[in-house]
Amino acid sequence: MRTNPRTGGFSVVELLVSLVIGLLALGFATRLVTGSEQAKSAALGSSDSMQNGMLAMFSISGDAQQAGFGLNDPILLGCDTRFVDNEGFVLADAPRGAATVKPLAAAIIESGGTGSDRISLYSGSSLSGTGTVRMITNYIGGTNLDLDRQAYGFANGDVVVVAPEDRVGKCALTQVSEAPGTKAKLSVAGGSGLRYATGSLGRNFSGGTTRVFNLGPAAGLSLHTWSVANGFLRLRATDMAGAAAAPATVADNIVSIKAQYGFDTRTGGAFAPKDGLRVGKWSATMIDADGDGEVGGAGDYEHMAALRIAVVARSKTRERPNAAGACGATAVLPTVFASAEPFDVTPVPIKVDVAVAGEGDSEGWRCYRYRVFETIVPLKNALWRP
Repeated sequence: MRTNPRTGGFSVVELLVSLVIGLLALGFATRLVTGSEQAKSAALGSSDSMQNGMLAMFSISGDAQQAGFGLNDPILLGCDTRFVDNEGFVLADAPRGAATVKPLAAAIIESGGTGSDRISLYSGSSLSGTGTVRMITNYIGGTNLDLDRQAYGFANGDVVVVAPEDRVGKCALTQVSEAPGTKAKLSVAGGSGLRYATGSLGRNFSGGTTRVFNLGPAAGLSLHTWSVANGFLRLRATDMAGAAAAPATVADNIVSIKAQYGFDTRTGGAFAPKDGLRVGKWSATMIDADGDGEVGGAGDYEHMAALRIAVVARSKTRERPNAAGACGATAVLPTVFASAEPFDVTPVPIKVDVAVAGEGDSEGWRCYRYRVFETIVPLKNALWRP
């Protein structure tokens, strides 16, 4: 009897063919899973950047909408101010001609060029908006300010700013240390719990030509400075516990914040703020907006009509490089402020450096995807000046 040779099992050739088919199937399955995971990571990274970017923009733009409350009197606006905070907050620097000052204003941008900016947004909390009285005697030191009338609306612990009416010289920020009652007098002696008072104004003021502005209770004084470091959005604030001296982290994977002033460049009789402001020029730095020959003068802050703000967020996951070791998730650096807003105002676009310090690879930024968020915030408090 002859035995069928195929009853003995698979031949070597058949086994090899089966093995090849199995390897091909495994390769396709592996590629499918890998591609799915990469797509999932990209989608999650995009979602993270959207969420973080929206949080950052919401936080900064919300500050900008309130900025300037209580600081919009022309006597006070832009005044170089002596400021001491025993919890460590420091006012932002700004140029004034060849000098550097610390002005009180709605917004101060410390430009980082192509890098991230620092944006300071200031506002008070006085229920009267801009309560003010006049000093009637010279101040040459001491702890009392003699006023032209009862200090109605001023309370113990309120933050006040003493400012010369001619806008020459520094202002001084301090706190009321005693409820004035019916007296035409304010005490600025300082004491326990008064974080902004030192017992002295730090300079002399002339009676009859000096005003005292009430910014409201100290707990509501909102002096905020936004910045970015190592991929984190950070906030220094006078009204957030523990965030005056050392910034608190607000959001991660934020690689840059940028801002531009929107100046009303009309001068002379053409500049009528009571009839409304309009943006004529965007600038990341102070300009001579009032035409008095001094860049960053106090009058230039009166011409500040709006802020243009941008936030650049990146995906959480670093994408893998190709076989040559190069990343292609992002080919070119993001650009902000490229559109004409309003339509007849020339834009000043900025290409943003999104590299994060400490990550080593100078081209590593290409391994991430980025989202850019932009908004324009009118400085509404500029219109509600006395």
